[in-house]
Amino acid sequence: MTITWITVCDTCKREGWDAAAQPQTDGEALAALIEAAARNCTHLRVRRHSCLMGCGRGCNVTIQARGKIGYTLGDFIPCPEAAEAIVAYARLHAESATGQVPYRQWPQEVKGHFITRHPPLPED
Repeated sequence: MTITWITVCDTCKREGWDAAAQPQTDGEALAALIEAAARNCTHLRVRRHSCLMGCGRGCNVTIQARGKIGYTLGDFIPCPEAAEAIVAYARLHAESATGQVPYRQWPQEVKGHFITRHPPLPED
């Protein structure tokens, strides 16, 4: 099984974010929750990246693996339920030979959050 990567935009700020009132960005908060949720998942890795350029739909994540279709998801509220759903979907992505997961298997909390689908890069 290949490693599936969850890349979390750690600079995302949802509408209404207030630097004076919030010690971290919404993206940093979501990243920490995802990192905790994926801690014991052997076929998942989490990394942070500054700006995935989806600012109008923050908080954004990508789910991708070598040789598989990848996805960008966004417009999450940084909460444990969102993080658990993102990790659950990424596990299904890791288990899939192509990266495609049947809609009926998607966790409810990721439905409506898909922004783009990326075909795998060619091998040559």
